[in-house]
Amino acid sequence: MAAPAPGGPGAAASAALDELSRNFTYWALGAGNGSLSGAWYRRNQIHLFGVLLAILGNLVISISLNIQKYSHLQLAHQERPRPYFKSVLWWGGAILMAVGETGNFAAYGFAPITLIAPLGCISVTGSAIISVLFLKENLRASDLLGMTLAFAGTYLLVNFAPNIAQAISARTIQYYFVGWQFMMYVILEILIFCILLYFYKRRGIKHIVILLTLVALLASLTVISVKAVSGMITFSVMDKMQLTYPIFYIMFIIMIASCVFQVKLLNQATKLYSTATVVPVNHIFFTTSAIIAGIVFYQEFLGADFLTIFIYVFGCFLSFLGVVLVTRNREKEHLPQSYIDFGNVPGKQTLDKIQPDSNGLSYGTLPDGSDSTKSPSGEKKEV
Repeated sequence: MAAPAPGGPGAAASAALDELSRNFTYWALGAGNGSLSGAWYRRNQIHLFGVLLAILGNLVISISLNIQKYSHLQLAHQERPRPYFKSVLWWGGAILMAVGETGNFAAYGFAPITLIAPLGCISVTGSAIISVLFLKENLRASDLLGMTLAFAGTYLLVNFAPNIAQAISARTIQYYFVGWQFMMYVILEILIFCILLYFYKRRGIKHIVILLTLVALLASLTVISVKAVSGMITFSVMDKMQLTYPIFYIMFIIMIASCVFQVKLLNQATKLYSTATVVPVNHIFFTTSAIIAGIVFYQEFLGADFLTIFIYVFGCFLSFLGVVLVTRNREKEHLPQSYIDFGNVPGKQTLDKIQPDSNGLSYGTLPDGSDSTKSPSGEKKEV
């Protein structure tokens, strides 16, 4: 068989395949390859650096969320509350949020999507710990169990996620972008997105599953483009400039556009449903979508054995369950009491709940809204 002509399309495809074969080196199980061995750390130091960036980024995001929450609480207790964007404390939280997201962005340049995306559970569990320490919120038994499960799942994910050493160059992204796997995936995703959008916009069905599935479908494009942009920037710094290729700017536009529409849909979900409901469902949907995107586009489970895949999926399940337990019924515990409960007084017939009336001179109002009470003889007496 004749070799491809130099400079022709066959030579370009052959060069891309050669580069991919050099990039992929899957971890083979063997003696001395345990997670505590020096050989394991040497082989995974680049991925572990990405994991460290993701964990630190998610912890910084947790701190920023609690700082912003604390600033809102402070403003709410002022006699003349200022707008939140005039608070120095709130802006400090916003800056920390940007720093944390930058850490997450950089992490995708050093480790696979299937390793970085599930680490978002650190943000949820970390936020719960910080809120207990600094906002004096209650620590429940379900919080402790959820944190334990999330940390156990994270440990399994770090140890059994795909261990591929893959340099993200512009040529690699171009090869993946026109591959039949990604083309089929995009066509299927567009069809599902259009069907769900029809039910959401035309039929007015605003179920949380529909909304957050739309978010997850956009998130899959986000993580693909984020890894491509971050990986090409990393490759440019460590090896050869990649920012002159058109594919970099195509991926950058996809990243920005998908992020904008993703945030818009997520805001609509938080308006219709409580945060305690949106956070765990969105985490599960987002992580699942990101893992599928990593498998389809970057082929991150190429060569993995069944046991590795099973333990990885089990680690994801543990982290999902941990997030659900940490966020379960959390908002209900902090709802302000809008009434005074007198309970049952022996020998007296009293109302169960009396609504406080801050605008009137009376202590409270009856359910019908009248500022009156009844005397023992049954006559109405104005207060």
